[in-house]
Amino acid sequence: QRNLVGSCKMVALCSYETTKLRDAIMLTCGLTAKISVVVFVVSLVMLWNRKYQQFDQVVSSVTAKVKGVAHMQLPGEGAVIWDEADYSGFLQDKNSFFVVTNIIMTKNQKQGRCPEVPRHHSDVSSRDCERGAWDQRSHGIQTGSCVKFDALARTCEVVGWCPVEAKNKPPRPALLASAEKFTVLIKNNIRFPAFNFIRRNILPEMTESYLRKCQHANDSLCPIFMLGDVVNRAGENFSTMAVEGGVIGIQIKWDCDLDHLTRRCLPAYSFRRLDQKESNKTLSPGFNFRFAKYKTVDGVEERTLYKAFGIRFDIMVFGQAGKFSFIQLIIYIGSTLSYYALTTVLLDWLIGTSCYAAEEGQNYSQRKVESIPDKKEV
Repeated sequence: QRNLVGSCKMVALCSYETTKLRDAIMLTCGLTAKISVVVFVVSLVMLWNRKYQQFDQVVSSVTAKVKGVAHMQLPGEGAVIWDEADYSGFLQDKNSFFVVTNIIMTKNQKQGRCPEVPRHHSDVSSRDCERGAWDQRSHGIQTGSCVKFDALARTCEVVGWCPVEAKNKPPRPALLASAEKFTVLIKNNIRFPAFNFIRRNILPEMTESYLRKCQHANDSLCPIFMLGDVVNRAGENFSTMAVEGGVIGIQIKWDCDLDHLTRRCLPAYSFRRLDQKESNKTLSPGFNFRFAKYKTVDGVEERTLYKAFGIRFDIMVFGQAGKFSFIQLIIYIGSTLSYYALTTVLLDWLIGTSCYAAEEGQNYSQRKVESIPDKKEV
């Protein structure tokens, strides 16, 4: 048995494999395999993915204009009217806009001394109040005194805008729930530098009368969006989201074919929520910020502090343009010639399965692989 094992090792060591060519005339399988490879390579890969084109990435700029008037009942003030200068005049960053949907208001604040909002259920004493102390949760700078906050609690006194903002939860339902009916006009200008091609989402055929009437909900190319529809298409409920706010992404995709025969360059819009929506899963839910309106009463400056909750809409533009390039076509053809190696693999599989009878398949296998013994004795 040891001699047999040793002989097998010597045979394997002294043998080698080389390519043997045989011309197999197989009309059905040969034609099927070659047509399949050509259809896959040319039709599905080159034409579908436009591998014959040179591509360039989009360069973009975006502006947004919100329209709408809200009627709401503010606590302590009654009915008020807010327009776009009131609810959308803040946080107009690059490629984004903000709409206020809910408010917590602290009226008639003046510079002075007042008790800080208690942070703990237990009372504090003078030794807990450090003169000049301040941290990120403070509404002012501590004086070092301990004063009464109400009938049940004592807290540190601070110097700042008094009375300090109370820790209240946002009203439910949201005070500006009517913002669901507001509209926004998004103007997106794009450019593909490699082709010196410029376009915008307000297409040349769109007239002034068209823009006055169109809505994106009814026309996929219309650049005017109702805020409620944007939030709904992102899979959210506007009334629920308006209470604490959040962030919605508006995606504009440009996939442009600049060849004359197949010329097409139109925007495609999609929407999604970008922040964590479950309040019980995050320490700081929604989206909010503070601003103030100032006035002077009897020579003393006063202000009304607003903690504004709302929805920030981030507009993200991406895409590419392609144009026929002879160089790209030659490179693609050269790189895809290797796909024809798949023809042999496909033929071997077809012959052994369905194209021919088992006897013919076995005959093909025997002729394809042939062992040549060495005439010299080992």
